[in-house]
Amino acid sequence: MTIVEPNWDLYRSFLSVLKEGSLSGAARALGLTQPTVGRHIDALEQALGLSLFTRSQAGFIATDAAHALQPYAETLSSASSALLRAASGIGRGVDAQIKGTVRVTASEVVSVEVLPPLLAQLRDSHPGIAIELAVSNRIENLLRRDADIAVRMQRPEQDVLVARRVGHIDLGFHAHRRYLERHGIPQNMEEMTQHTVIGIDTENAFTRKLQPLLGGLASSHFALRSDSDLVHLASIRAGLGIGICQVRLAARDPNLVRVVPEQFNISMETWLAMHENLRSNPACAAVYTALAAGLEDYINGH
Repeated sequence: MTIVEPNWDLYRSFLSVLKEGSLSGAARALGLTQPTVGRHIDALEQALGLSLFTRSQAGFIATDAAHALQPYAETLSSASSALLRAASGIGRGVDAQIKGTVRVTASEVVSVEVLPPLLAQLRDSHPGIAIELAVSNRIENLLRRDADIAVRMQRPEQDVLVARRVGHIDLGFHAHRRYLERHGIPQNMEEMTQHTVIGIDTENAFTRKLQPLLGGLASSHFALRSDSDLVHLASIRAGLGIGICQVRLAARDPNLVRVVPEQFNISMETWLAMHENLRSNPACAAVYTALAAGLEDYINGH
């Protein structure tokens, strides 16, 4: 059977229905009418010769075929977005202002606490550059162009990436002075078990790495569990208990005190990475240079 290649609009509607679970939700997300999205799904199913959704009163339920095609459609979506970002910086004169859209990805804490002042300085120097900030603790795929530039806490391994080590970020236990005045300062990890501790909810590779450093402190001792680093930081600042945060970030607040530093310290290498094909993109190069300098200043306490 010969398959007539569907156009991108059909795949975009397909992804939106997958995400929203209904034609009406997908239509609102895309700014289209519900019948239009329905026609797109029907046309895509006809072109591929597959049933992608089971229609029910509860909405559109994705079939096994839809789940199998999803990663390929997401790759198309990433490539389409990357093409538009690249096109936004093309066509300027040699002496013209640098323009374009650059997608940056970083963790929650780095995105909220570290990058905004760096991006403000960048905008002062290059007002023609727009930033898309993808806030995520998972590693975005730079090869698939889910993002143009990534701030990562591990060394990128792909040869086609331009990577720069900007330093290391230390993590340690911290508490608000108000909490320590009420409950005392633990002198070792054993005494930490008698305190209100803020910890991670779901076990993962990072928590398994932490375990040897925690001594007798187990998840059963955590009075607050959350997988969000921002929740941890906000809880520490509120005086709820003792939790882990970036040492350099805590140093900005005189009310945050580091505890048991001799027994607990994690040093994470911090890298800036982008695809080597973006070296010649003026907007990406400007953002990469600015972020590298700004992150180095942050890590070094400047």
